[in-house]
Amino acid sequence: MIRAGDTIHNPVTGERLVFHQTSADTDGEACVIETFVEPGGFVASAHVHPSQEERFQVLRGTVGFQVGRTKQTAGPGARVTVPAGTRHRFWNAGDDVAQFVCEIRPALQFESLLETMFALAADGKTNRKGMPNPLRLAVIANAHFDTVQLPFPPAALQKLGLVMGAPLGRLLGYRPVYIPAAGDGAPAAA
Repeated sequence: MIRAGDTIHNPVTGERLVFHQTSADTDGEACVIETFVEPGGFVASAHVHPSQEERFQVLRGTVGFQVGRTKQTAGPGARVTVPAGTRHRFWNAGDDVAQFVCEIRPALQFESLLETMFALAADGKTNRKGMPNPLRLAVIANAHFDTVQLPFPPAALQKLGLVMGAPLGRLLGYRPVYIPAAGDGAPAAA
């Protein structure tokens, strides 16, 4: 379980997160994270938070954002708000480490999702884009569907695929949350 002050790192995407406020600290209202993105670093995939607003404030470096169909580059002092239900992604658009504060409201299962995806990457269980194999991803995505979805296909189609894929993934031993210290009981293949 993530606590304020904890740091996690994704060696695949080049992100390091320091948690300032967690769901437990805010009674589920928000999660506040300071994010450091290495040159060439990026969020694993364009995504949508169906019922969460995400706010970014750039502190250092240059961050590229795509919010909906609009791409922009933001430097220190810039603020970018992503309304709930809006496709978005970010990347380091400069040559130095980019640093920003990200606030997501409400928190929902955001921390659990980040902790799981970063731990999988740290253990070499993702591809070069930071995504686990499709059956493991189906189990994780099904459990976190209120927190994050892909921008396409439509949510109903995604849910249909997850209803079919997640049980198969669970049969193979994959779990919605990956905890390296306890092992995952799944096959060695990523």
